[in-house]
Amino acid sequence: MRYQRGQIGDNRIQIDRRMTRFSHLTLRNFLIALHDLLATAAALFAAFYLRFDGGDGFFIRLPLLLTILPYFLAFSVVVFFVFNLTTTKWRFISLPDALNIIRVSTVLTVALLVLDYIFVAPNVHGTFFLGKVTIVLYWFLEISFLSALRLAYRYFRYTRVRRHARTEDAAPTLLIGRAADAEVLLRGIESGAIKRIWPVGVLSPSASDRGQSIRNVPVLGGIDDIEDVISDYAKRKKPITRAVMTPSAFESDAHPESVLMRARRLGLIVSRMPSLESGDTPRLTSIAVEDLLLRPSEAIDYARLEALIRGKAVIVTGGGGSIGSEICERVVAFGAARLLIVEHSEPALYAITEALAEHGTSAAVEGRIADIRDRERVLRLMAEFKPDIVFHAAALKHVPILERDWSEGVKTNIFGSINVADAAFAAGAEAMVMISTDKAIEPVSMLGLTKRFAEMYCQALDHDLSMQTGGSRPPMRLISVRFGNVLASNGSVVPKFKAQIEAGGPVTVTHPDMVRYFMTIREACDLVITAATHALAAKRSNVSVYVLNMGQPVKIVDLAERMIRLSGLQPGYDIEITFTGMRPGERLNEILFASEEPTVEIGVAGIMAARPNEPPMLTLRKWIAGLEQAIARDDRATIRTILKDAVPEFGSNAESGDPSEVMASVAVSGAGKSA
Repeated sequence: MRYQRGQIGDNRIQIDRRMTRFSHLTLRNFLIALHDLLATAAALFAAFYLRFDGGDGFFIRLPLLLTILPYFLAFSVVVFFVFNLTTTKWRFISLPDALNIIRVSTVLTVALLVLDYIFVAPNVHGTFFLGKVTIVLYWFLEISFLSALRLAYRYFRYTRVRRHARTEDAAPTLLIGRAADAEVLLRGIESGAIKRIWPVGVLSPSASDRGQSIRNVPVLGGIDDIEDVISDYAKRKKPITRAVMTPSAFESDAHPESVLMRARRLGLIVSRMPSLESGDTPRLTSIAVEDLLLRPSEAIDYARLEALIRGKAVIVTGGGGSIGSEICERVVAFGAARLLIVEHSEPALYAITEALAEHGTSAAVEGRIADIRDRERVLRLMAEFKPDIVFHAAALKHVPILERDWSEGVKTNIFGSINVADAAFAAGAEAMVMISTDKAIEPVSMLGLTKRFAEMYCQALDHDLSMQTGGSRPPMRLISVRFGNVLASNGSVVPKFKAQIEAGGPVTVTHPDMVRYFMTIREACDLVITAATHALAAKRSNVSVYVLNMGQPVKIVDLAERMIRLSGLQPGYDIEITFTGMRPGERLNEILFASEEPTVEIGVAGIMAARPNEPPMLTLRKWIAGLEQAIARDDRATIRTILKDAVPEFGSNAESGDPSEVMASVAVSGAGKSA
């Protein structure tokens, strides 16, 4: 029934779109249609006149032509509308619009051919009324007449925007990046989307671009020529004051850090143009540490994500956090019908609901204060909302804090996740996606240990549901998605390092050999939703653990040095880096899969998977009952014993000392995730 309702909804959307096209027609559209009708009539008369040299042949055919003309023009209006010719804004006319004009002209020419050869010649005129030469002439003239005024208006707007850009204190700007990226940026300037900059030249890392011009802006050289170009323009009394780095300028072979430092040393204001693959509109933003990743971001199949989310009811727990709020943003962007945000922090809940309201989304967004530890509250909320998909992002995640208050981690990360999973199943959800961490693999910290236990519960429940349906698609899928540190998320090293740099240093790093996997928030959330699309495939999948491909790990000291350079300073000279020693619960290297988890190739870019390795649900429930009793008595020894029994590999790969000391209560020095 749900699928049938979806089909009906899609049909309604298509009808609504057709009706919207009619209802949104304005005076401008009617004027465009009038222009096109006059152009079509003029092309037809001109073709006759040229073919018969304005002689007797023309005037003999004129009465019949005037008789046919109203019917032909009526048909033309239909063709214009079908091909969207009357609804295209002339100021943005481009190659696709030119091809559209050719299509319209071709259809009308074929219509004339049919009219002449099938209807007029044998039934009315006795011979060919138009003739092949007239029809060919008409095709060329129709294209010319429909295009002429459009191109003239496009050129008028183009020159007007350029004139305004030069006169409104636009800053002389150097574009850095390949020709294709520069061309997108130049179009944004010409359309008025990007204001107050005036491009004087391009520096490209591609040798084939050099010596060329892009929309009348010359490629002045390679990226290494930046000092010479700036100096040359300064000598000519045309100082360049800004630089814009396009996405190709952040590729590793373009040496973005060096470019950034040199540009800032020259006194340039440096901005960036984001990638358009994610749907961002052309705009300039400040440069962030996310732009200096050692690897390119994964390409995301946004059509696949939209197909999963569109029209669905979605719940996001922890929706006010850095990961949860981004998932909310993406869910709304992909067309969810309803969104419920569950968050225990009132300020965080207010912030995300206000942010979504500013976007003007059509989704029905509701925020509710709730703690996932409160089982009855979570069950009641989900039963009322009836979600299709649940994204479980609520968690306690700070390693040093959980090493001190680890019983709180058990309450939230284990029992909270159990509550969410049970409530999602009871409410009839199609899927629950739990946000996990790479620290859950052979854990050495309480964060990893509690997340691993929550994973095992979800895997066991997913397995039991599958067995109930004989291996076919179960009533609900439960999957866990692991990823590493997320750049600029709450509690990550990025805000900590930023604050230390702003304070003049030193920047504190725990160990010179500490390495971590890093992702941007948007990339992580898009890949989480991508994993859900695979899990919900029609055919039963034998995996429930997904790991995002994070490329090569990054040394934390390298990240610190990059952030110092990003601030226009020199590591070791302007800002010192000091090493404070590893903290309890940390290890030097993160791993992606446990030794007992066989990996599976799922054919989705950016995602790896593993077959689950969970104990039976009966055993898990015995451990859960024991944990509940021990938590109630605050019996830490029993809690430790149960967790060690459930996850025997806990502490086996520790690099920070005796595993028995990992769960000791310690004082917290510093803040944030592993640094």
